[in-house]
Amino acid sequence: MPLHFLDENLWFPPVEEALPDGLLAIGGDLRPERLLLAYTYGIFPWYNEDEPPLWWSPDPRFVLFPAELKVSNSMRQVIKRKEFEFKVNTAFDDVIQKCRDIKRKGMDGTWISDEVVDAYTKLYEPGYTHSAEAWQDGELVGGLYGVLLGKIFFGESMFSMKSNASKFAFIKWVQLLQERGIVLIDCQVYTAHLQSLGAKMIARERFIEILTEN
Repeated sequence: MPLHFLDENLWFPPVEEALPDGLLAIGGDLRPERLLLAYTYGIFPWYNEDEPPLWWSPDPRFVLFPAELKVSNSMRQVIKRKEFEFKVNTAFDDVIQKCRDIKRKGMDGTWISDEVVDAYTKLYEPGYTHSAEAWQDGELVGGLYGVLLGKIFFGESMFSMKSNASKFAFIKWVQLLQERGIVLIDCQVYTAHLQSLGAKMIARERFIEILTEN
């Protein structure tokens, strides 16, 4: 399939036209209307700071059904000992900045540019983006942020400054979302960390069906 190039108009090609690696389109911008349209279609942006926006819809898709969350015995003990305090949406700006600044093994720099920070912050006030946070002794030590549309949460990035902090925030967030009737968490692309928590691959076609239904 040829790569699609976006302009200022709000549109995306069918996800079935993505390249084998999931890349669907290039260009456009990150204004709120385009971002929300992308998530509605099962598309997300992911690109380096010196690149134009790249839009992806991989097949298969890495997701977590909240009912399939796996909590290890060691994490159950962490939760039981109350090593961290869980909060939601009390420090969104700090969470996204720490996701940007945290050093990641095997990676130079970050895809979370000023443009990305600005775009997702603009979605926070109307209630589309959310942060799940792990606090310890009054300090933000772990967390994640993403987009919530309908009954789907689209995870974007997480960070951890203390062992198990991001895992704690993720577990508590998934449990809260399940209580609120959320049916799927989009993890986008594979990581062993999220697989250990119950995430798995599903066909893009099934992923789009779930989006359409919810």
